This record gives sequence, structure tokens and C-alpha cells, in this order.
Amino acid sequence: MKKVNILTLLPVFFGFFVMGFVDVVGIATEYVKVDFELSEQVSGFLPSMVFLWFFLLAIPSASLMNRIGRKNTVLLSMVVTLVGMIIPFVSYNMTTCFVAFALLGIGNTILQVSLNPLVSNLVKGEMLTSSLTIGQVIKAVSSFSGPFIVSFALTQLSNWQYMFPIFAAVVLLSGVWLLFTKVEREEQAQSSSMTSSFALLKDKHILLLFLGIVAVVGIDVGVNMESTKLLLERLGLDPNLKENIDSVSYAPSVYFFCRTIGAFIGAALLAKMSAMKYFKIHIIAALACMVPLFLVQDRLTILIFIGLLGYTCSSIFSVIFSMAMRLRPDKANEISGLMITGIVGGAIVPPIMTSATSLFGGSQNGALSVLCIVIAYLIFLSFKIKETK
Repeated sequence: MKKVNILTLLPVFFGFFVMGFVDVVGIATEYVKVDFELSEQVSGFLPSMVFLWFFLLAIPSASLMNRIGRKNTVLLSMVVTLVGMIIPFVSYNMTTCFVAFALLGIGNTILQVSLNPLVSNLVKGEMLTSSLTIGQVIKAVSSFSGPFIVSFALTQLSNWQYMFPIFAAVVLLSGVWLLFTKVEREEQAQSSSMTSSFALLKDKHILLLFLGIVAVVGIDVGVNMESTKLLLERLGLDPNLKENIDSVSYAPSVYFFCRTIGAFIGAALLAKMSAMKYFKIHIIAALACMVPLFLVQDRLTILIFIGLLGYTCSSIFSVIFSMAMRLRPDKANEISGLMITGIVGGAIVPPIMTSATSLFGGSQNGALSVLCIVIAYLIFLSFKIKETK
């Protein structure tokens, strides 16, 4: 087996940190909402500007990657993300914010499609799985550190908008580091079309698993947004004051931190028990964690159950993704692109949550009810799909 060059692998791993920037959309939405006095419905549309692109561009990005190569595709994603981070700092208004969120989504879509395959250019065999796991852990670290970076910009630099040049500098460093790192190009692969990929949804089991990806990403993005709003409501804090938002901005980080811990433990558990058993136990536990959130009022208890929710949902995406791959190993490329397209759930679930909040008279119990319905679908899926050897 060819020895892995750690120095070559490091800039590729650093790309996973950039990948995690997409989760800052949760706390950033709250600040944009206050700055431009947006309604719940309009502010709830902001995450859609990020995650909609997974549906539109995941498969085309895979086709582009086959033409220009994995490394060049990753570098393209860095350029798009960099532009997105610079625009609102140069000119800050509602339009530039929406454009920035859209470019962040486009860049992240291209990055998610191309970065994992790029790792396989450098790591082969049994080490590939562990290397990809390391990448996801780095992404999770970025996800839960994002709100702290925003808080630092607000408290130490006096303006939360300074998060944009901070993130831009990290993206620039990542892109330049990778640009000057020699990575052997892979053999050109045959491109898959949108038609051939979506045709797989005619298979009932593939369709159910695809909706499972939509659901689990919807939970991630939904909790990312909801955790801050829930604390503001239950603690009786004015959501229109930035200092109040900052005082609870760590809530999404609790979710992602516990999700990271859960991913480590989940990897060990999945080596000893069946994926379906793991899926059933953890997704039922996730629904159980939701129930107290309708009732509790104190900060610590809310954070405990948000953290437990992150822990229970930590490896569900990986389980569903691998189940789909095992169902049709002959269509692995198409299945992969299709499942990444399911990340559009991050654009679908949050607007439904904000609409439900309005229907409940402004109570966040409306948003929590939507999350319960989404989790209930995953429970149905865990019993409907049989494990493939």
C-alpha cells in the first residue's frame, strides 16, 4: 500500500473546516433579522438561500468535477465562497446578505461534492474510511466554533459583520495552501446526468432513503436556527436586541459539540451493532428528547436536551447514506450525487418551522412540532427499510 503523505493531506483536511462555515447561517440569520427588521417568514427564507443549491447543483457539480478534476473543483468552491464572504463586508445591505448566503450555499455544494472524493486521491484502502471520519470531525469542530467567532466579532471588534473578513481570510488560506500542494489527478470518470440520477427515485426504497437525507439535514439546520430562538423566548429576552442574541448565541454550538461527540461514539457502536438497530434506538431517543423542550423554561435544561438531540442524531446521516449505497452498489456514483442533493432539506424545513411558529401565535412550539414530525418520519424509515448485507 502506498504510504500516505501527511503534508499533502493536511490542506485537504483543512478544506473540511471551510465546509463547516455553512452552519453559521443559523446565528447569522438572527443578526440579519434584527439589522433589517425582517419578519419571521422572510428571515426563515435565508437558510433556503444556502441549502437550495444542493438540490440544483449537486449533480451538475459532480459532472463538472469529472471534467476539470477534483482538486480544481475544490479550488473553484473556495473562490465562490471567498467572494460570498467579501461582498457583504464591502457593502452591507439586505440584497448583499442574500447574495452572500447564496454564494455560500453554491460554494459549499461544490465543496461537499468534490472534497470527499479528493481525499481518496491521497488515501486508499482501509485508511480511507478513518480519513473521511477525521474530515467530518473537523467539519463539526468548525460548525460549533462558528457562533463563537461571530460572538468574538461582536464583543471584541464591536460588529458581528467582522465575521465575514475572518471567514474570508480562512477560506483564502485554505485555497492558497491547496493550490500550491501537489495532488495527483485521478482518472477521468464518466459523467452522470440529472435524468439518470433522479430516475433512481422510481425505486421505492431509494426514494424513502432520499427523503431520509432531506429529513436529517432539515433537523440539523432547523435546530441550528431554533436553539437560539427557543432560549430567547423561554428566558423572556427581547429578540430584537443584539446583546440578547449574543447572550444565547452559543446554543447551536452545544448541539454541534454533542453531535461531534456522538459521531465518535457512533463510529465505535456501529462497529459492534447493526446499523438498523443503531438507527432505531437513536432516532426514537431523539423524539424523546424533543418532548421536554415543549415544557422546560430554564437555560440549563434546554441546553441539555438540545445537546442530547445533537448526540442522538449524530450518525443518522451516515447510516442512511451507506444504506442507499448498499442497495444499489452498481449505481454508486449516481446514488452519491442523489443523496448529496437531499441536503436541500436544509432549505425546506426551516421555512416550514417559521410558518408553524406564526400559526402558533409566535410560539416556538410551532417550530418544535415540525421537528417532531420530521423525526417521526425517520422513525418510520428505520422500521420500513431492511438492512442490506
